[in-house]
Amino acid sequence: MQFSGRGAAFLLGGLGIASIAVLAAVPPITQGQHYHAFADTRPLLGIPNFWNVISNLPFVVVGAAGLVRHRREATTAALFFGILLTGFGSSYYHLAPDDGTLFWDRLPMTIGFMALLAAALGERFGKATGDLALWPLLTFGAASLIWWRTTGDLKPYLWVQFYPCLVLPILYWWFPVMTGAPILILAAALYGLSKALESFDETVYALGGIVSGHTLKHLAAAAACFALLQYFGQRRPLAHPDISASRIARSDEVIK
Repeated sequence: MQFSGRGAAFLLGGLGIASIAVLAAVPPITQGQHYHAFADTRPLLGIPNFWNVISNLPFVVVGAAGLVRHRREATTAALFFGILLTGFGSSYYHLAPDDGTLFWDRLPMTIGFMALLAAALGERFGKATGDLALWPLLTFGAASLIWWRTTGDLKPYLWVQFYPCLVLPILYWWFPVMTGAPILILAAALYGLSKALESFDETVYALGGIVSGHTLKHLAAAAACFALLQYFGQRRPLAHPDISASRIARSDEVIK
């Protein structure tokens, strides 16, 4: 489908309103304490839950590499800063899993999700739009977690995760403005795999007691982040015949 700025704006707004309405209609969603009961709790080198802790190292590596390469781009730098912090936040959580440490695991992820959404807006509506949207999105992401810790209701945080996962594939597929779609498809597939591995944590661990689904989840999610690193390093503007020269120039600003 050829790019339409108005169409993309209507899509973002419509899906945003619809998803908020759906969440508002359901009862509060609370954090089940079974979430903290991971299959692999083996300590090693004095570190509890060693493999779930150490498997976060790839996030630190990918996040640091992204910050070095894209430190002058606000939305992309925020994305990789969030990935970097996810490595530390998730490690901290897995040392002593509970709701309090889970907050510090989830906060960096909201930075990543919201920054990725802001980057997509910048690609389609100009760098200034993406930069302008970044801070309100980051603020909302943090507020969703404060709301959870204050009220016990996860719904705003679930929206922070769900909404980008809903609109970003549609934006990249229906409203393409950059090359690199196969890399983004790979990133989405790896992220989907990570969620599946998370759901089958015990099942995977029971296969041989070697590695758990949650440990593999970290590795798959970090691989998705690495795919994003490749995307932001390789993307180039598409020259659609219906995009004005000024719009192409604004998109090109994102990758300079």
